[in-house]
Amino acid sequence: MERQYVAVDLHGRRSVIVRENAAGEELAVTRIDNSVEALAAALADAGPNPEVAIEATWGWYWAVDALQELGATVRLVNPSGLVWEDRRVKNDYLDCKELITRMRINKLPEAWIAPTEWRELRELVRYRFKLVCLRTGLKAQVKSVLAKHGLHPPVNDLWCVTGPRWLDGLELPDAYHHRIESLRDLVGVFDREIATLERMIHHQLKDHAGYRAIQHIDGVGPVLAAIFVAEIGDVHRFSSPAALCSWAGLTPKHRESDVKAHRGKVTKKGNRLVRWAAIEAISHLRGGPKLQGDYHRIADRRGKNIARAAVARKVLTLVYYGLRDGEIRSLARAETA
Repeated sequence: MERQYVAVDLHGRRSVIVRENAAGEELAVTRIDNSVEALAAALADAGPNPEVAIEATWGWYWAVDALQELGATVRLVNPSGLVWEDRRVKNDYLDCKELITRMRINKLPEAWIAPTEWRELRELVRYRFKLVCLRTGLKAQVKSVLAKHGLHPPVNDLWCVTGPRWLDGLELPDAYHHRIESLRDLVGVFDREIATLERMIHHQLKDHAGYRAIQHIDGVGPVLAAIFVAEIGDVHRFSSPAALCSWAGLTPKHRESDVKAHRGKVTKKGNRLVRWAAIEAISHLRGGPKLQGDYHRIADRRGKNIARAAVARKVLTLVYYGLRDGEIRSLARAETA
C-alpha cells in the first residue's frame, strides 16, 4: 500500500483531517470530535506509517502522542512559520491542504516534539513563571491601595523584614484594610507554591551537567538556568549558537534586495521565555567583567537597547556551549587565570 499524507487541523473540541496519496489525490476529509478513539478511527485507512502534519496549537500533546502510538511519522508544524495572514480565503480544509502540499515538498516549518520528561519539566518551569507574574501583580495592588491614601512605604520591597512590620502598623478604613490583608495572604500562598515548584525543579535538574555549568555565568542562577534547560531542551538540535539565538528571537531583522540591505531591530520571533531569561541575566551584572566591557563599548556607540540585545546573545552563546559540553571552557580558563 502506498504511503499516505495526512494533515490534522486541531482545535479545542473538534478537528478536521484530510488524507491524500503520494500523487496528490484527495482520499478523505473527516471531521471528528476530539478523542484518541476518533483520531485512531480517522487514520485507520491511512495504512502503515502515514506521514502526518499537525500544527503546534493549543493542547497538541495528546494528539501527537496518540498519532505516534498509531505508528505515524508526525511532523509538528510551527504556526508562526506558515505566514497565512495574507491568504484571501482561510478555513480548516484549506489549511490541511496547504500543510499536505508543503509536507510533500519538504517545506514545513517544523517544531521540536519534546519528549514527555521535557514537557513535564517545562510545565513546572512555565507554571512557576506564571505564578511569579501573578504574585507581582498582587504586590503592585498593595502599593496602589497605599497610594490612594498618599502613603509611601519606607522600603521598596514591602515583603522584606521592615515592610510587613510597617504594614502591620497602618490604620486604614475597613475596606482598604481588608483588601491589603487579603492581598498579603494571597502573596503568602503564592510564595509557598513557588517555593514548592522550585524544589521540584531543582530535584529534577540537580544531576544535569548543563544546568550546573551555565550557573557559572554571571547573572544566571538556578531559576534562569532551569528556564534555559527546560525551554531549549536538546541543544544538539541547533547547529550553532547563532541558530539558538535566532530561535530565541534575539537576532536582527535582515531585509535585502538587489544592492540594498537593511538590518533592523531583533525579530522577537521565537521563544519568549528564553529571550526574557537572556535579557534578565544581563540586566544587573551585565554578564560579568568581560561582557560588561562589551556592553559599555556597544552602548557608547549604538545605544543601550542594542547593547543589551548584543550581550544577551553572548550570554545565550555561553549557554549553548554549557548545555552542549557540560562545561564552559572559556569561563574555566578565565577562572584559572
